[in-house]
Amino acid sequence: MHSSEVIILNNQHTFSIVGNSKNKSAVEKMAQGIFTLCAFIAILAVISITVYMIINGIPALLEVGLKELLFGTVWKPTAENPSYGILYVILTSIVGTVMAVVLGVPIGILTAVFLAETAPKRLAALVKPAVELLAGIPSVIYGLLGLMILNPLMYKLELFLFKDSETHQFTGGANLLSAVIVLAVMILPTVINISEAAIRAVPNSLRNASFALGASEIQTILKVVLPTAKSGIITAIVLGVGRAIGEAMAITLVSGSSVNAPYPFNSVRFLTTAIVSEMGYAAGMHRQVLFTIGLVLFVFIMVINISLTSILKKGDKDNG
Repeated sequence: MHSSEVIILNNQHTFSIVGNSKNKSAVEKMAQGIFTLCAFIAILAVISITVYMIINGIPALLEVGLKELLFGTVWKPTAENPSYGILYVILTSIVGTVMAVVLGVPIGILTAVFLAETAPKRLAALVKPAVELLAGIPSVIYGLLGLMILNPLMYKLELFLFKDSETHQFTGGANLLSAVIVLAVMILPTVINISEAAIRAVPNSLRNASFALGASEIQTILKVVLPTAKSGIITAIVLGVGRAIGEAMAITLVSGSSVNAPYPFNSVRFLTTAIVSEMGYAAGMHRQVLFTIGLVLFVFIMVINISLTSILKKGDKDNG
């Protein structure tokens, strides 16, 4: 009898619940087939989305023109002589995402370090559920809170800074800065949870070796723990960037949703909010251009993911 088999004794008879080698081989082949099928479904989904976006996004790009669409600054799709320039929309998404990441990622990583390395157990037991609760709050709630709390504060700041200005167009607090703050808060749970898991996965032997060489706790965290957890932290940043780029509902409520240059106190429109705001009534070329905006957003996300993945692989190769 094989040592890995489990035997049940009942009235002097033995029964194997593992089965013979033929049955095991059949089960393994079936499992392998299921796993392969799931992998192909995932690949097929990515290919289908890519093909669909290209088919629906390219026609408007060809008809309107690459220069006018991607580098034009006037967005008047319903005018008698329509204009479809989305340069400001693209720049707003880039600037807004970068600002949100610059603001949110350091806070998220430092919070993860605190929870994993230095926080007392009782305090960590309070902070951890609060972070997980942030991840479960619907995006529209973030938008409503920003609309009711953040926008009035931004409007007071706007009145203070531009009280003597004759050219500034007041936004009531619905501007790029409000959208950036909301996005920064929204990416925190993703960055914190994944970074914390990566930090906790660092072997204690590395910490002990660092302490044995005379390093302090802070030196160990900065020179040993964080570099070792770099792969997981970069993954957290990538997912946080994806969350920021793809968000629509919350920033629709706090950004003002007007096509302007992406200055902090301007009402702005992101790529996602442009689609959400106008798809309901768009028709003809206007609708096709919105699909092109979706294609630009898709390419934008792909470029960021590929770039960050390449940086991660290069870092791993250099460390190896």
